[in-house]
Amino acid sequence: MDKRALRNLDLLFILFTILLLAASLLILSTASINVIKSVPLHYVRTQTIWILTGTVIAITIAAIDYRKWRHFRWWIYGFNLLLLLIVIFFGDTAKGATRWIYITESIGIQPSEFAKIFIILTLGDFLAERKGKLNNFKDFIPPFLFVLVPMLLIFKQPDLGTTLVFVAIFIGMMFVAGANPYKFGGLLLGGAVIVGIALWLHFADDLPGWLQWAQGLPLPLQEYQLNRLIIFMDPAADKTGDGWHILQSLWAIGSGGLWGKGYRMGTQGQLNFLPEHHTDFVFSVVGEEFGFIGTITLLFLFLIFLLRGISIAVKAQDSYGMLIAAGIVSMFTFHILVNVGMTSGIMPVTGIPLPLISAGGSAMWANMASIGLLLSVNLRHRRMMF
Repeated sequence: MDKRALRNLDLLFILFTILLLAASLLILSTASINVIKSVPLHYVRTQTIWILTGTVIAITIAAIDYRKWRHFRWWIYGFNLLLLLIVIFFGDTAKGATRWIYITESIGIQPSEFAKIFIILTLGDFLAERKGKLNNFKDFIPPFLFVLVPMLLIFKQPDLGTTLVFVAIFIGMMFVAGANPYKFGGLLLGGAVIVGIALWLHFADDLPGWLQWAQGLPLPLQEYQLNRLIIFMDPAADKTGDGWHILQSLWAIGSGGLWGKGYRMGTQGQLNFLPEHHTDFVFSVVGEEFGFIGTITLLFLFLIFLLRGISIAVKAQDSYGMLIAAGIVSMFTFHILVNVGMTSGIMPVTGIPLPLISAGGSAMWANMASIGLLLSVNLRHRRMMF
């Protein structure tokens, strides 16, 4: 890489990435302190390892010209499908889902996390070739099918959260690729209406006579997934079941007030009433122990991080770079909105972690790889002059 390209480096983006990673270690030092009582700082230590190794991944990817990935589109796409098929047939099952491939007894990877990066790289090239040619419904079919295959393999695991992330990536990249906003937006609205009607028919107790035939309409989701999709509207209806997570999260965030209860002074998290408080519900710990000030500070860090990501997309040298950046920003934005939404009780619980904050090796590596791609686009946003 030409050293002159380093002058393009978005230092503000790097600064806020570092601040978010530092916040992760601080938050996990209290959120995970009682998860493994014999090793209180276990998750802080492992997260530090994931961050350091992830930094190496990010720097390596940033040093590679992002345009080189275009030459390997179908190889990357095929490798992605292969990994997802291996998970289905040979993966380890935990909590009713098969998502992991274990390399050793204690070290495993979650291919669906990396599948998001692979689909951004490959779909970006696929759409770059069609930029300006996405004007009709039939033009939307090829890119939709391109994303649908790996998305169905992830849905099969089952992993509804990551499946929805794929949808968000697809929508964001399609709009940036120039899909007709009225036709594509209308298609999305129509799809949302159909899903809403399907859910209504499945859960409705008293349908009109002419709709009795559709009562209890079967849906391609596990029963626990369906319950999570609606229980957030009234979590008190199942206090000890699917509503437990939401109620504990709401109590944690609500009890924090303006300044919070103080570092390691929370009750819902420290006493383990709040499930998964070091992963999916880590934002609830921030609300309980650091209060409104803590949550708004964390969201401000994310806001600047995303705005710099958008800036990188806008300044990209070509369509492919812009699409990669747009896909990554769409992914991060969806993760943040859904995670904060589900912990705040305004969105269903889908098991989506808070990026760069929640504990997890595969997620951290995937996030850092994404940051490396953004920096690769950023470093090459101007043509080198000789």
